[in-house]
Amino acid sequence: MTQIVTILTQGFADWETALLNAVARSFYGVETLHATPDGESVTSSGGMRIVADLAIADIDIGALDALVVCGGAAWQADEPPDIAPQLRAARAAGKVIGLICDGTVAGARAGLLDEVAHTSNGVGYLAFTGYAGAARYSDVPEAVADGPIVTAAGTAPVSFMVEVMRGLDLADDNLAYYVGLHRAQHGAAA
Repeated sequence: MTQIVTILTQGFADWETALLNAVARSFYGVETLHATPDGESVTSSGGMRIVADLAIADIDIGALDALVVCGGAAWQADEPPDIAPQLRAARAAGKVIGLICDGTVAGARAGLLDEVAHTSNGVGYLAFTGYAGAARYSDVPEAVADGPIVTAAGTAPVSFMVEVMRGLDLADDNLAYYVGLHRAQHGAAA
């Protein structure tokens, strides 16, 4: 069974990964798990409380197919959770890695965005991390996929979901139909 593990922190941006996890679980039978720094419950910026399935330290990279990092203010804190070992291990194993909004900060700090095309919340947004990938940054409103790494601004949860699903080889006519519903609402391609 395909498995997605989404990393959440206190104050996570609930809209950023909710669509991905809901579509993957409800329509494709994907196992969706949520990991937090200590394995305890966290509350989103919108007040949604999530009971974690596991702690970040307990993530089994070999068992998952995608590792997703949801945005939230914790990634810009003075002492953010250190998920570089998990991100690097997932990269080395060829797993799909999804980084959205401030999740891209964690990816930049781990060195994942130094040599791949990527996006985030705006030009220069990742500069404070000291990463070496600024020349590969794309200033676009939709998600960017480069191999198994998918990045997106916090305003792009639909295209983020699409690119992660494509990375998992789960894009099909049903997904295209679902995305078409969103496209119709906004009058633009997702």
